[in-house]
Amino acid sequence: MRNLPMLGLTHGTRSAVTCHLKCDDACSRPAPNSSCEPTFQSIASSALSRRAMLAGSGVVAAAAALPLVRAQEAEAASLKPGLSFSPITSVAADQDAFTVPKGFRWDPIIRWGDPLFRNSPAFDPSKPSAKAQALQFGYNNDYLDIIETNGRGTEALLVCNHEYTNRAIMFPPTETAEAEAEVLRTLKAAHGFAVVELERRRRGDVWSYVQGAPLNRRITADTPFRFTGPAAGSDLLKTQDDEHGALALGTFGNCSGGTTPWGTVLSGEENFNGYFKADPAARGSKRYGLTNAASTYGWEKIDPRFDATAAGYANEPHRFGWIVEIDPTDPRSTPVKHTAMGRMKHEGANIRVDGDGTVVAYMGDDEKFDYLYKFVAKNKFRKGDSKAARKHNKQLLDEGDLYVAKFTGEAQDDNANLGSGQWIPLTKNGASVVDGFTLEEVLVFTREAADAVKATPMDRCEDVQPDPKTGKLYVVCTNNDARGTTGKPATDAANPRAVNKNGHIIEITERRGRADATKFTWDLFMVCGDEGQAGTYFGGWDGPVAPISCPDNIAFDSAGNLWIATDGQPSSIDRNDALFRVPLHGRERGHLVQFLAVPVEAETCGPVVHDQDGSVFVAVQHPGEDGSWATQNSYFPDYVKAGAKPGKGDWRGPRPAVVQVTRK
Repeated sequence: MRNLPMLGLTHGTRSAVTCHLKCDDACSRPAPNSSCEPTFQSIASSALSRRAMLAGSGVVAAAAALPLVRAQEAEAASLKPGLSFSPITSVAADQDAFTVPKGFRWDPIIRWGDPLFRNSPAFDPSKPSAKAQALQFGYNNDYLDIIETNGRGTEALLVCNHEYTNRAIMFPPTETAEAEAEVLRTLKAAHGFAVVELERRRRGDVWSYVQGAPLNRRITADTPFRFTGPAAGSDLLKTQDDEHGALALGTFGNCSGGTTPWGTVLSGEENFNGYFKADPAARGSKRYGLTNAASTYGWEKIDPRFDATAAGYANEPHRFGWIVEIDPTDPRSTPVKHTAMGRMKHEGANIRVDGDGTVVAYMGDDEKFDYLYKFVAKNKFRKGDSKAARKHNKQLLDEGDLYVAKFTGEAQDDNANLGSGQWIPLTKNGASVVDGFTLEEVLVFTREAADAVKATPMDRCEDVQPDPKTGKLYVVCTNNDARGTTGKPATDAANPRAVNKNGHIIEITERRGRADATKFTWDLFMVCGDEGQAGTYFGGWDGPVAPISCPDNIAFDSAGNLWIATDGQPSSIDRNDALFRVPLHGRERGHLVQFLAVPVEAETCGPVVHDQDGSVFVAVQHPGEDGSWATQNSYFPDYVKAGAKPGKGDWRGPRPAVVQVTRK
């Protein structure tokens, strides 16, 4: 029986197993940020009530003049171009089904264990093999992109990460220590990244993956990564296996990410602390959630570097928590970890390029009361696909200035933004600007540096993305049930709800519209929850909306709509996680509708919207999370007909997968 510290403490559909495997039971312990500055409470009590009053009265509700019709009937008023569909309603949390709108179909493109190379063994979870898994699609994909590679739209690259694993439902119990060690090695090989070539006959068709394609690649927890930036070679990154502090092995705990304008993929190393046994007295250990208990995954039993209390490995945890960059078009390239962008529990990074070539990356630190960051590259983006331009652009994230956000809550008139803020520099022109910190210390212990400049503690900044049409920044705050509790930071205008179980989304406008601005204004775009729940707010929309909780990953479509994937659905009625669409502009701003729902105990991840192609893609993570090898809770995506029994030797259980939804 697993030790699950969060058992009985979760809310709604969030599983204690997910908390244990994905987050190292972070919510069962005090938040690592114990240095929170008193927050700007002066207008906190009025922020939500003001918004609720304005929405209810129609002062800011652009849709208040529309008839109060159900979402399905209002669908015809949606922005065009875009994907037209009849919204679905919530699906109860005990339903093991992938639910899509009427007239649509869903198809798995690739699943955990599918063979990627010509020499890949067939999927057989009854016989765990690290060698086999390294040649197969990994587990629990989170960030996802489908990058078309020809003009006809018949070839593409699928790129995704593999965040974490669930030993209990993946493999059978073992009888010997040697057999269990092979299970651990196999779980390790199931982490990392996958790059997979796709093909189809024509636009609008369902994609198929190509086994043995030249660009197919697996990156695991043992793949070499090169450090770039000012901390590369630092004593803080050196171990007995890497005396130069230049080359780390592997990546894991990767969450969201982004595809760059120069064709590479970024991803954030998030909950890396759960993979290590470490000295709690070492600098940074407490602030990054490291303890001297046995790790969640037990890799220290098969690889000494995961025991950071052992001689020569004290710095091994410092080699994780970075933004990583891979080139999916070159399977022989060495992926990199960018030290200039700081070390934290990165949710991901997304790029904006201004007209003058200024490159900015936005990042969230996904922990209660941690911070929002941005990185401004030193050098400018070069247009074009030449070899020289691409080489230059692939080095843009090696140098630049790192900032952290501080929000203020100066309430203005009803038609203006709710607040203002500034980006506080942590590094500038290749030097630290934080008193008492060297440049290398700022980058390796970024959380401590942000504490020192008194940044605003947030309610778990997850995906942070600029609108490709307007440049406005959307900051997804998933939740924070410790907000306003005894001894914790109180509510403030940017984090307005105490015991925030439902989350919210902040809309930021950089000063003069420039990505490298150091000042900004902001507003609350969405305060999530069920329709009619106290304090909920949907961009000014005054009609019915779909219920939503715990926003996580976001994406944009060609019409400028925002698509929101959820992670956990605390509400009055438990329901499966889902994908929603909401307009950001015009008469329908804030009109949230639901597009799909994922199966029992699963999370919706990595949405990709190719609306002009008629397709939406999602990564379905941890379906059937609470099951066991003997008693599986989900059969996604390989459902059998009702009443059918598996044949002899035929294993049936959940397989995390990438799914394409398109018209029938």
